[in-house]
Amino acid sequence: MTYRFHPIVLFFLCLLITAPQQARTQAAFRYDVKNGVDVLVLQNFTLFEGKKIVLVTNQSGRTRSLQSTLDAFLQAKNCTVGSILTPEHGYYGLARAGELVKDSLETIRGIKAVSLFGKDRRRPTQTMLEGFDAVVFDIQDVGLRSYTYLSTLYWVMDACAEYGKTLYVLDRPNPLGGKIVDGAVLDTAFTSFVGIVPVPYVHGCTLGEMAMMINGEGWLQRDVATGKPRKCPLTIIRAEGWQRWMTWEDTDFTWIPTSPHIPTVESIRGMAITGIYGELSLMNIGIGHVLPFQMLGTPTLNVPLLVEGVKKQNLTGITMIPTRYRPFYGKFANTDCNGILFAFAPDAIRFKPFAASIDILLALKALQPELFQVKNISDAQKAMFAKVCGTDKIFEALFLKKVPDDEVRRMAQRGVKEFTEMRKKYLLYD
Repeated sequence: MTYRFHPIVLFFLCLLITAPQQARTQAAFRYDVKNGVDVLVLQNFTLFEGKKIVLVTNQSGRTRSLQSTLDAFLQAKNCTVGSILTPEHGYYGLARAGELVKDSLETIRGIKAVSLFGKDRRRPTQTMLEGFDAVVFDIQDVGLRSYTYLSTLYWVMDACAEYGKTLYVLDRPNPLGGKIVDGAVLDTAFTSFVGIVPVPYVHGCTLGEMAMMINGEGWLQRDVATGKPRKCPLTIIRAEGWQRWMTWEDTDFTWIPTSPHIPTVESIRGMAITGIYGELSLMNIGIGHVLPFQMLGTPTLNVPLLVEGVKKQNLTGITMIPTRYRPFYGKFANTDCNGILFAFAPDAIRFKPFAASIDILLALKALQPELFQVKNISDAQKAMFAKVCGTDKIFEALFLKKVPDDEVRRMAQRGVKEFTEMRKKYLLYD
């Protein structure tokens, strides 16, 4: 029997079928989240009435309507932006990782932007802060310890503490959410610009919370006169409406690339897994392709066996898709690679990217032990791997010693429980 419906009846049937899905889709974007700068806009910047400020920012510092934080301050007219300081990659995020930005190359709205990246220039000097009433920090972070914006925050705090300047941190959501804490706490013997404070690789905090933790735990440099850790005069302008369970997708924000190889939030999730591999230079990790950090491959990788070896670990929220790709530059440039494409189901509670990173390395070692010979790794690569991992124990376990896999996994989570308990004192969001 064939049923025929009147067009009007058919229209309403379609509405009934699609309405629940539409409602779910709309509900996913109803969360009224405001960045710290959005709060200032609503308050007409009265907090900075008559003040001359130093603004530490880049193109990721924007209101929810995508106006740059700089333009928002300039439009306010009741305060003055006298100087701009920028993190690694420069104001527009054009410079590649490790590349220096010449100050003469960046002038924004007639204001010279000074880079805080490079040897002996990561910390603002007294001259940079003289004559200003306050320092304002507004940069979107990615929630990973090795990402250098956290280190820039640290050195700005240290300079403000020494020179008596109040630092205002305009807080922003952690794009990975605030529940995930994963990866060994940094051993302070490996403190560097890619690991400045003793926190896990994935710390689950906003930069406002990290600033409070840095102050509260006494992690700034010691004062020459007193010998005690400095304290930064600190005010956090909280984000409103954000909750710890939320990932970036639960806000209505547009992602602005924070650096050349972080074009999307998915690349952050990928970096949380593959970022440490780049220091070993054994594989391509999507750098040089259109999906940076979201791919993993070599010309000879046995992908089916690698995927099979990792499956038993039940990587929640991560799907490994076998593929082939050709990097345009970087490791194995212009060479066809057997590889994996990582796809993610956003999960701000069960997603454990650093644990997955270790599981993949262990499976790869079982599959291709010839890669894990110390002769394949230079001293410089070994040193950087230790700095990014926050410990040299993982390298030793993979390359120098016969350590059971479960012991390596435990190494990779050292200090996480203690950190999770400690950080409760500094959490600004439920």
